[in-house]
Amino acid sequence: MGTNWTPDLSKAGRSKYKALADEIRSAVAAGTLSCGAQLPPVRELAYQLSITPGTVARAYSLLTEEGVLQAGVGRGTFVTEASSQVDASEAWPQVLNLRSPLLPDVGQSALLRDALHATADAMPAQEFLNYPDRKMDLPLRRALRRWMDDLPIGNFTAEDVVLAHGAQNALMLVMQTVLRGPDPAIAVENLTYPGFRRAAELNRARVVGIPSDSEGPIVEALERAVREQGVQLFCTSSEVNNPTVSATSRRRRHEIADMAARLGLNILDDDCYVIGPHMAESYHSLVPGLGWYVSSLSKSLTPALRVGYAVAPRERVSELARTAAYAFFGLSRPLSEVTLAFMSDPRLRSVAAKSRARVNELLRMTINHLGGHNVTWREDVPFMWISLPEGWRAASFVRAAERQGVILKSAEEFVLRHARAPHAVRLAVNGQVDVARYEAGVVQVRQLLDNPREEFTV
Repeated sequence: MGTNWTPDLSKAGRSKYKALADEIRSAVAAGTLSCGAQLPPVRELAYQLSITPGTVARAYSLLTEEGVLQAGVGRGTFVTEASSQVDASEAWPQVLNLRSPLLPDVGQSALLRDALHATADAMPAQEFLNYPDRKMDLPLRRALRRWMDDLPIGNFTAEDVVLAHGAQNALMLVMQTVLRGPDPAIAVENLTYPGFRRAAELNRARVVGIPSDSEGPIVEALERAVREQGVQLFCTSSEVNNPTVSATSRRRRHEIADMAARLGLNILDDDCYVIGPHMAESYHSLVPGLGWYVSSLSKSLTPALRVGYAVAPRERVSELARTAAYAFFGLSRPLSEVTLAFMSDPRLRSVAAKSRARVNELLRMTINHLGGHNVTWREDVPFMWISLPEGWRAASFVRAAERQGVILKSAEEFVLRHARAPHAVRLAVNGQVDVARYEAGVVQVRQLLDNPREEFTV
């Protein structure tokens, strides 16, 4: 072992893996763990700290993704060298991260590298010194408009698009534009993307849960929330609910749109996860004056650029653009030019198709192993929803998977704070690890599903 360092978790709360990751970061920053220093093996450190090996593995995985640590087959885990260039083909993660979708690299990195070089060579020196403005990013907005050409978003032009630093930033901008008064409120489905709640908290807005049935959010419940609790904005993902993979039916979308038009309810439609054809119209199309469409490049191409966008109702574009300008002035000129070069590359459509095909291959492989259980999935959606068999609770299943080196998301992460979570987990496709390692992790999940561990205590 390359160091005598031992972390202190005596003040750690419930998220011990985060506390351990913080300890390692601090030790690296302070020089206690120097570049190249070897960390203790997962099981050894877990024993020293009286925590599970999965907790240590999760902290190591998080820091490996951040670039703080690096790991290799048979070599152990080390603090990353300042000039280190690790060959991804040598990497064999000690933990398999299936918490969030991770795209395979089927050419995006090469396209992005070319875009960086082209931008650096072509941009005048003066443009590296100026603040951005909305006129400057119009070519990128036009490229994004062409990218969205086949989507059922309704009538809009590049002038209706406002750029942001990822979809989460875009939905924050929409909330800041729409919400009014001292006690604003938003509505979300009872089981939904937690980023809606986080954005609401930052905007000091109350969050009201809306139950759903097989067709989507229940209209009567949403109308009551508007009339009785002052909800101004409904945040939803009509094409694919995260985490349940369900879509709001076309009929239900029309019913919600009619109600929204009657009551003046704004609807934010977050469309980040579908990488293929859509099932029905977006609320931006169905309620033109009240529907806001949000998406990004993260799930279809690459999350590294951190470029998202919102399509606003035409009469409110200037408000949304002003919110973005007040928040961060707009995307920097180098970032928008790199993204424009990337989006304009004639190879991009082929790369996106290859990425989609690889994700769907991994989905089919996963369902081949898990199909005997209660799994909800769909092609072109890079995650699946697993309802656990009797004997498993979500929290205990996630902990058991961690001990096997597989990280999943519990249903508890998708419900409102005081709501009751179903006994289910979300498994996301990881296209960035060796296929054999991915399949081995899926098999471990299946073995847990096949062998529920109901515990009795007195």
